[in-house]
Amino acid sequence: MRIGLIGNPNVGKSTIFNGLTGMRQHTGNWPGKTVAKATGYKVYNGFSYQFEDLPGTYSLLAHSKEEEVTRDFVYFEDYDGLVVVCDATSLERNLNLVLQVLEITDKVVVCVNLLDEAKKKKIDIDLKRLSTLLGVPVVGVVARDKKGFDNLLDKIKEVSLKKGGYFKIKYDEFMIKDFHKLERFMPKVNVNSDNVILRYLSGDFNFINAFDYKYKTNLMRNLDAKYIKEDILEKLRLKGINQNDIETLMIEAINEKCFSICEKVVKYNKKNYDKKERIIDKYLTNKVTGIPIMLGLLFLVLWVTITLANIPSDFLYEKFFEFEEVLYNFLSGTHLPLWVSDMLVHGVYRVLAWVVAVMLPPMAIFFPLFTLLEDFGLLPRIAFNLDKSFEKCSSCGKQALTMVMGFGCNAVGVTGARIIDSPRERLIAIITNSFVPCNGRFPLLISLITMFLVTDNSSGLMRAFILMIFILVGVLVTFIVSKILSLTILKGVPSSFTLELPPYRRPQIGKVLVRSLLDRTLFVLKRAICVSAPAGLVIWLVSNLTYNGDSLLQIFSNFLDPFGKFIGLDGVIVLAFILGFPANEIVIPIMIMGYMSLGMITDMNDLNLLKDLFINNGWTYVTAICVMIFSIFHFPCLTTLFTIKKETGKWSWTFLSFIIPLVIGTMLCFLVMTLFSL
Repeated sequence: MRIGLIGNPNVGKSTIFNGLTGMRQHTGNWPGKTVAKATGYKVYNGFSYQFEDLPGTYSLLAHSKEEEVTRDFVYFEDYDGLVVVCDATSLERNLNLVLQVLEITDKVVVCVNLLDEAKKKKIDIDLKRLSTLLGVPVVGVVARDKKGFDNLLDKIKEVSLKKGGYFKIKYDEFMIKDFHKLERFMPKVNVNSDNVILRYLSGDFNFINAFDYKYKTNLMRNLDAKYIKEDILEKLRLKGINQNDIETLMIEAINEKCFSICEKVVKYNKKNYDKKERIIDKYLTNKVTGIPIMLGLLFLVLWVTITLANIPSDFLYEKFFEFEEVLYNFLSGTHLPLWVSDMLVHGVYRVLAWVVAVMLPPMAIFFPLFTLLEDFGLLPRIAFNLDKSFEKCSSCGKQALTMVMGFGCNAVGVTGARIIDSPRERLIAIITNSFVPCNGRFPLLISLITMFLVTDNSSGLMRAFILMIFILVGVLVTFIVSKILSLTILKGVPSSFTLELPPYRRPQIGKVLVRSLLDRTLFVLKRAICVSAPAGLVIWLVSNLTYNGDSLLQIFSNFLDPFGKFIGLDGVIVLAFILGFPANEIVIPIMIMGYMSLGMITDMNDLNLLKDLFINNGWTYVTAICVMIFSIFHFPCLTTLFTIKKETGKWSWTFLSFIIPLVIGTMLCFLVMTLFSL
């Protein structure tokens, strides 16, 4: 039996999905969409279930890609039942989606989750009466503790086996141009009688949206879906109804019904049941205190990541390079040519091991911390605090969430832009995401801060503070570039969006570890490995192939030296960033390789020796500042660019994402070098 799980964001839908399916699940993408698809399986009392965890949505009037997936599933997919998950503490808002779904099918189980939270707030819900009013089974659960799951499965089985009550949109019935045929079609929709009139008058606004989907996917064959939509709307205009009135009528009618139902089934025994949350929000979302608290949390996350990442990173570095010697001896014993063994081990393997050793520990620390804040309910507050700033840039606060994701990995930040409804604003978020330094750039920034900007006995707190200053410069440039894009190639006004401030909840540690390590850390690591292995081959070839006695590395760095000096860098630094295109973690090792004329990347664990090497090659503190600026403002890594191409579908947007930060970084480095020279 195929069952869809749908609901508003932050209602515990994924917790129910994980509780029902355990480890019997897999993820992929919906056909034709870059939206994650989670499928899980459950056997209960002799029946097999396939659960689909659908993206959270507030309405079937879809705007974002995630909402389109949920809408299309309800309208077009073959399923045996739907579970609509609601939050017991916000039932009135959640019922909006329930009533919309019931207009399409009554093969529905309404699952009221978070009953424990409602109990703490002295909220009582009459589930039996709610079931009577809706005409479908209603089950109460506490997903965190798996309470009520057996009853939920029984009701799912009951609903799935019943006959009828299931309407799936078929386009053959829509391929019409006469309004009277539409009149004959409308009563077939499974809705309450009062809503039948509304949907008839509106021309079924959801059904009109469905045409857009069909039109975009070229499945309308020889019929012009746009013409049909306009024809229906014209008929409605003749009846004195315009499109805005249609949507307003639907929203008002559904909201009124939600309020009416909740009046009968929900009882608030405590007047100020959300007093604690209001007090916390008074400070977290306040104009004066909200931003400083947010910056303090960012500082804390950075400090913890910087402080703790060194230990596992050193351990991995030691073990990987112990194995390197074993691997080299093994390949040497196979009678391979020496240059082949050297290329595979000191080229491909070394770069691969380096990227994993440097990249994995910070991600394994940062992403769980980030997910804990997300689970606690803090991230929507960050979007709320920054919405005003982004509105002035003709964007929206959701871009702030993609920026925070970018601290772990810019590729994750790019995919996170799917949460932004407006295509224009989504592109702005994607193009500017690389202005936020990912964890791959942290080692370079932290090393240079330690060597050139703070004293040897300075603590990690000072390093984290200076690092945060550079990050804030990146945020400031993000605002400026977003505004410029909004006034030029992505001209437009900021769109409105619904932002829910979910209740504060105790984070689920197990869920956090699974989501952050499996869904985010390993996802990024896999992509980084795919690009770092061939990068190791290229770096080895450039450093070992010679022409007239000079390696290609020396030739290229000498060629780039005049440009590098012009912007406060040098040829070796510029070449290091170019060769570090696949992964930012290897930029410093390539610099060391270039200055020491080695045939492989190497490391200096002693920062004093590394500082001496840089100073002997002409570095000053101005050079260090320019390198840090260029590290923040240069082209995204190869993994991020591949992700941008996949998300946007166009090389033109990918090229813009490459060239804009590069131009800005070059200009800023030249400006800093000129100012210090003066």
